Amino acid sequence: MSTIAKAMELLDFFSLDRPEIGLSDFHRLARRDKATTFRHLSALESVGLLEQNPATRAYRIGPAVLRLAHMREVTLPRRAGLRVALPRLAEATGETAHASLLDATGLTTLAHHEAPQHSARVVLHESRLPLHATASGIAALAFGGEELMKRALAAMPAYTETTARSPEDLAAAVARARASGIAISNQTFETGVTGFAAPLFDSSGIAGAVAVAAVSSRVTPGLQTLILTELIQAAETISANWGGPIPPALAAAWAAAAAPETAT
Repeated sequence: MSTIAKAMELLDFFSLDRPEIGLSDFHRLARRDKATTFRHLSALESVGLLEQNPATRAYRIGPAVLRLAHMREVTLPRRAGLRVALPRLAEATGETAHASLLDATGLTTLAHHEAPQHSARVVLHESRLPLHATASGIAALAFGGEELMKRALAAMPAYTETTARSPEDLAAAVARARASGIAISNQTFETGVTGFAAPLFDSSGIAGAVAVAAVSSRVTPGLQTLILTELIQAAETISANWGGPIPPALAAAWAAAAAPETAT
C-alpha cells in the first residue's frame, strides 16, 4: 500500500459516533507506530483534509472535504437524483428508505428518509455499511466485481446471530440477490431490522444501492411484496437519473418479480 493510501485510510476511522480521534487512538486503530501515524495525520492536516480541535488536540474532518464534496455533487450529481425517489419510497412503504454510494472501500450512506406513518421506525446511525452484513452490501456484491468480493471477505465481523460468517454463507446470499435482483437481509446487521436493497447504476456500472430498512415485526408477506415493487421502481428511477443502464439480466429478474402482481 502506498504512503498516500495509508494516510487516506485513516479517514475511514471517523464516524458519527466517533467524530474526533486523538493520536493515541489512531495509533491503536491503525496498528501503526506512533511516528508513522503522526506523519500521515500531519500530511492530511497540511492539505485541509483534517484539522485539530484546539481544546483537545484530537483530529476531526477538515474543511477541504466540504469543497471536494461540493465539487463532486456539482459535477456528478448524486443526491439530486434521490430527491423525489427516496421520499416516495419511504412514504409508499411506511419504512425508512436510504441510498448508498459505492467507492473503493465499500458503501457510504448518501441520504435517507424516514416515513412518518409509524412512531417506531429504523433510524440510521452508521454512515458506512458493511458489505457482508447489509442488504445494500449484498446487492452491490451481486453486481460488483471480484475485487469488491475480496474486500468483503477480508473482514466479516458478526453483528448479529444471522450475519454471514463464512465465504460460503456470503456467496449463497449474493447468488440469491443476483438471481432475484433484490437482496434481503433478515436482522443480519441490527436485531429487529430487516433490509431490502436493489443495486444502483451509473454510466460506469454498479454505483451503489437503494434500500428499505423495515422494523422486522411489521414485515408481513403483503408488506414485503409492496417493498419489493416500490424498490424496483426506485432503483430504475435513480439509475436513470444517474445515467446508468440496467443490465439485461437484472431487468429480466425485476420483470419476473413484478409479473405475479401484473397478472392480478
